[in-house]
Amino acid sequence: MSFTPALHAEWIKIRTLRSLTGSLGAVLLATTVFSALASSDPGGSTGGDSLFAAFFGISFGQVAAIAFGATAVSSEFQGGALRVSLSAVPRRGRWFAAKATAIAAPVLAVGLLTGFVNLAVGEAVLGSAGDKITWTQGLRGAVGCGIYLTLMALFAAGLSGVLRSGVATLSILVPFLLIASFVIGDMSGGVADFLPDRAGQVVLHGTWDGTLGPWSGLAVCGLWTVAALGAGAWSVRRRDA
Repeated sequence: MSFTPALHAEWIKIRTLRSLTGSLGAVLLATTVFSALASSDPGGSTGGDSLFAAFFGISFGQVAAIAFGATAVSSEFQGGALRVSLSAVPRRGRWFAAKATAIAAPVLAVGLLTGFVNLAVGEAVLGSAGDKITWTQGLRGAVGCGIYLTLMALFAAGLSGVLRSGVATLSILVPFLLIASFVIGDMSGGVADFLPDRAGQVVLHGTWDGTLGPWSGLAVCGLWTVAALGAGAWSVRRRDA
């Protein structure tokens, strides 16, 4: 089977699983709700950064994006589903590429929608403080939001290819992103700037003091994602289905 039919087959799998479509909806809902709450008090947890206040909920919305990527891959390792998939697409690298593309496309679409919705809601809730967000900052934040969510979903997908378990992947990534990353950041100085979540979220800040800028931060996050996908593809090709 060539790549296009393989991609179509993987897309059918994703859109017919309610847990996956629910995860995509949770990305938009969680990000918007928590961003609106943060925007109501921009001087609190965001330190007066109006742009980041508008996108503060990304810390929670990314959990849903990670769950989407992890579940989409880990479901193949249940009940012999991977053997069925590989009987149709014997070239494992092609199958994994189709799976990753089928994950990336909907997350990117939902992520961009989430970005622009959060920008609009954030500016409305911020009121006069929202005037600090320039047109270029808002566009960068909205587009960066979509790219960042996509990278994190693919990062989880690659890790699931190695661990072969959605539960194991979420058990590692969720505590790390919500707790460990901040602890490491407080203790390690500039080294933590190169962690995938901290690097990728620079694009959502109006100002930043770290080593990385908005786009270089996303590039570092992208390198983490490429490494995870490479490890996942290697695991799928080398291990028994």
